[in-house]
Amino acid sequence: MTDDVQGRLASLVSQNDVLLFMKGSPLFPQCGFSSRAVAILNHLNVEFESVDVLQDQGIRQGIKAFSDWPTIPQLYVKGEFVGGSDIMMEMYESGELQQLLSEKGLAAQA
Repeated sequence: MTDDVQGRLASLVSQNDVLLFMKGSPLFPQCGFSSRAVAILNHLNVEFESVDVLQDQGIRQGIKAFSDWPTIPQLYVKGEFVGGSDIMMEMYESGELQQLLSEKGLAAQA
């Protein structure tokens, strides 16, 4: 991963409270895992930003090295890597994701 890509990723992660690296967009996810991640965040009514990794090959490959996680989507909350769609689902079902968002001051908007 180039320093430029590393810097772009670090900037994106630090500038957004909730950031989802995904395939496609929240309105038109391009894979089932990205669709599930968006559905979880939408169900929790949490504002989030997204990055479509299909639009930039450098970002698509770089995010895997940046997080040391091999798959996409990837969720970051307040600069911290949370996990992919399976981890998001497990955390959502156990209440951990809601708790994490609440602890970070990002509880669902009424």
